[in-house]
Amino acid sequence: TDGWNVCVEQKSDSGGDDVVVPVESEIEDIRSSIDKIDESVTEIKKLYSTILSAPTSEQKTQDDLEALTNEIKKSANNARNKLKSIERQLESNTDERASADLRIRKSQHAILAKKFVEVMTKYNEAQVDFRDKSKGRIARQLEISESRPVRSGLIMDSKINQQALNEIEARHKDIMRLESSIKELHDMFVDIAMLVENQGGMIDRIESNMDQSVGFVERAVADTKKAAKYQQEARRKQMMIFCCCVILALVLGSFVYSFIK
Repeated sequence: TDGWNVCVEQKSDSGGDDVVVPVESEIEDIRSSIDKIDESVTEIKKLYSTILSAPTSEQKTQDDLEALTNEIKKSANNARNKLKSIERQLESNTDERASADLRIRKSQHAILAKKFVEVMTKYNEAQVDFRDKSKGRIARQLEISESRPVRSGLIMDSKINQQALNEIEARHKDIMRLESSIKELHDMFVDIAMLVENQGGMIDRIESNMDQSVGFVERAVADTKKAAKYQQEARRKQMMIFCCCVILALVLGSFVYSFIK
């Protein structure tokens, strides 16, 4: 695995000169964590598609999504901590004689860090895509709820409206969970910003996605409350119409009965 082997200089246990200690196991662990993240992102994309295509999100799907999210978080924290540990060890090496080797090792460390940032950016892009599509689902559901005509089938209409509200609330919960995950990802990128040179553009995009997520969550909350209000008003109007129809029927019935009598 060219490009992955790194050695760091550590103090000898005997108190003698510094010795170069290979850290292939550390590097292999980092690479394994990055590979796990990449695989989990692929699976999360599939779950995002399942959630978006289903009328309501099943609990098992949500549990699987939460498990994958936690797995990514665990692997990302492991990779980040080990990258930072290697960086500290490289920076503590002040032996001028090893300057050429040190530059090589720092370059190899940067390759690892860059790969880590790229995989996490891929994860963030999947989150943002899911967030935007969830936003579209909420917007369409609100339009349907607002434009639905009042019909004589009061019970059926109420069930349809309740189903629409349940879906909006489910999408809103998805967005809230996603907002929390994006915030954690943003904090992680800030923490590893110094590990990778020339990654400012990626970090800026993460920060932009974080800002957009917070703004959309606030709008989603307001839209959900708005949908609930519309449904309450619709139910009241339907009940009033129903009562008026009953009263009118009674009046007409009494009139006809009196006329016949």
